[in-house]
Amino acid sequence: MAIARIRLEETAVLIVDVQERLVPVMHEPEYLVAQVGRLMDAAAALGLPTLITEQYPKGLGATVPELAERASTAVCNHEKTRFSSCIDPVRDELRRRNIRTVLVAGIEAHVCVLQTCLDLAKAGYVSAVVVDAVSSRQPIDRDVALQRMAQAGVLPTTVESAVLEMVGEAGGERFKAVLPIVKNQPMR
Repeated sequence: MAIARIRLEETAVLIVDVQERLVPVMHEPEYLVAQVGRLMDAAAALGLPTLITEQYPKGLGATVPELAERASTAVCNHEKTRFSSCIDPVRDELRRRNIRTVLVAGIEAHVCVLQTCLDLAKAGYVSAVVVDAVSSRQPIDRDVALQRMAQAGVLPTTVESAVLEMVGEAGGERFKAVLPIVKNQPMR
């Protein structure tokens, strides 16, 4: 079996539904937003494409203000009503950019994140869930979803692990660009 590696040149970040009316009811909402922000900052520093989805924003609000400014550079920002974020505009953008690996972060882990990761894996992508940048209202839902994803072949990773795997070595411009982000680890 081939070992899945997160390679800079073939990776994109997908932020799922981190919205105004959803975030406040998540477990550890401040930590979640901080970690998603770190992931988005690292993606920008490394030149990774970032894609964003919003679940029914008319009812659930827009992406939270703490992330909205970062979201302005997203290559794909789409509304959806399906739980999975593996929607046509997202798939089209991934194909257009020859992406093979998708780092998935957001909410809720047991609904939209789970279904997105499963759909990406089924479509042939290395689907990687960023475990410290996903949440649900209840920790048990998040934990079971992460177990289910791992059993289905979704690659578990963390913000720091994924970023440093893509950088590959200490030193150099890429490492210098992400070092402040890596050092800025929020505490739980």
